[in-house]
Amino acid sequence: MGITSLPSSIVTSLMPPEVMKQNREDVIAKEIGHGRVLTLNRPDHLNSISEKMVLMLGQKFEKYEKDENVEFVIVKGAGRTFSAGGELKRLYDGRNTRDSCLEFGYRLYWFCYQLQTYKKPHIVLAHGMSMGGGVGLMAPMKFSVVTERTFCSIPEANLGYHPDCGLSYILPRLPGRLGEYLGLTGANLKGKEVVAAGLATHFVPSQKLFQLEKSLLSINNGEEDTIRSVIDEFSTNVQIDERSVLSKLSIIDDCFSRETVEEILDSFETEACKKGNDWIMPVLKSIKKASPIGLKITLRSIREGRTQTLSECLRKEFRITMNTLRTIISDDLYEGIRAAIIDKDKSPKWNPSTLDKVHDEQLDLIFKPFEEHDLELQIPINEEEYCRWEGKYESSSYCL
Repeated sequence: MGITSLPSSIVTSLMPPEVMKQNREDVIAKEIGHGRVLTLNRPDHLNSISEKMVLMLGQKFEKYEKDENVEFVIVKGAGRTFSAGGELKRLYDGRNTRDSCLEFGYRLYWFCYQLQTYKKPHIVLAHGMSMGGGVGLMAPMKFSVVTERTFCSIPEANLGYHPDCGLSYILPRLPGRLGEYLGLTGANLKGKEVVAAGLATHFVPSQKLFQLEKSLLSINNGEEDTIRSVIDEFSTNVQIDERSVLSKLSIIDDCFSRETVEEILDSFETEACKKGNDWIMPVLKSIKKASPIGLKITLRSIREGRTQTLSECLRKEFRITMNTLRTIISDDLYEGIRAAIIDKDKSPKWNPSTLDKVHDEQLDLIFKPFEEHDLELQIPINEEEYCRWEGKYESSSYCL
C-alpha cells in the first residue's frame, strides 16, 4: 500500500468538489538530467499544502524512486516561501463536514512516512517561510538548504492544534529540550539558527541559491558524497551569536524539562525575573495566549515521541488530527483559525479556557486508538528503514 492506494474506509470520504475545479498545477515537475525538480506552486497561498499538492508529491516521489534514470530529487517553493504548512482556511470551511478531511490527512501522513524513509537522495531548497507542516516536510530531507531569508516556526499550539507531519518524532530529537520549547512557544528560528538547531543541514546565501541548483542538476550521479560536496561549495559555516535563543539552551533545558505545562510556565516565569533574561517575557506572553488544550496535547505528543518510532508517531499524529477535526473534546482549532485568518480579531475564545480545566481524561480521548482498526494509518513497520532524519544535527556545520 502506498500514497496512491487507500483503505476502502478512507476512500469513501471524498474530497469536496470545489477542490477538483482547480486547474493550475499545485506542483510543477521538471526532469533535468539525472535530477527531478518539484516546485510547490501556490505562492498566493504561501505554498500551503493542498489535497492536490500532497497527492502529486506522493505520486512523483513514488515514481522517481522506481525510475533507474532518476538519481536525486529537489524540492523547492515558488516565490519567497517554502511552505506555510496546512491549508487552514480549507479546514475551517470544511468544519461542518469534518470527515471530508480524512482522505487528505491519510495521504499527507503517508507522504511524511515516504519522505522519512526515501531510498534516493532528496534535497530541499527552503528559501523563505517554513511553518508547521512545512518544517515537517523540510527537516526529513537528506539535504536541507536554508538561506538568510528562511525562518521556521511551529505555531500549532497557538491555533489549538498539535505539531503534525512527523514533528512529534523530529522535535524530541533536537538538542536538549529545544523541541518542547519550539512546540509550545511557536518561536521563530531564522537562517543559520535553523541549521544550528538541526532542522536543516546547510546554510547558503540566497544570492547563491540559483547557481547551487544549477550545479546540482549538472552532476551525473546521485551519490550522497557528490551531492554533499556540491552543496558544501556554496554553503557557509554557521556561527550563533549570544542574542540567539540557541545560546539560552541551559535555561530552556531546565524549564522545559518540567513535567507539566503549568510547571514549565512557573519555572520560566521565575527565570524571567533574573537579570539578563528580558527575552523570556515576550515568549511567556505568546504561550499564555495559546490554546490550553493545544499546549497540553503538544507537550504530551512530543514527550511520547521521545520513545516512539517514526511509525508510532505518525499513527498517533493521525489520530490526534482526526479527533481534533471532529471536535471530540474541543473546537479550539476552528476557533484558532477563525481568530487568526478568518475574522483576524486575534482574540480566540478557548474551550477549555485555562490549563487547569484540561484534564488527562480528555487528552486520553484524543490520543486513544480508533475503535475501527481500518481507520488507523496503515504504514509499514520496518525499523531498519529508520531513521533517515534522526541525528542530522550532529553532521551540521555547528554543534550545540
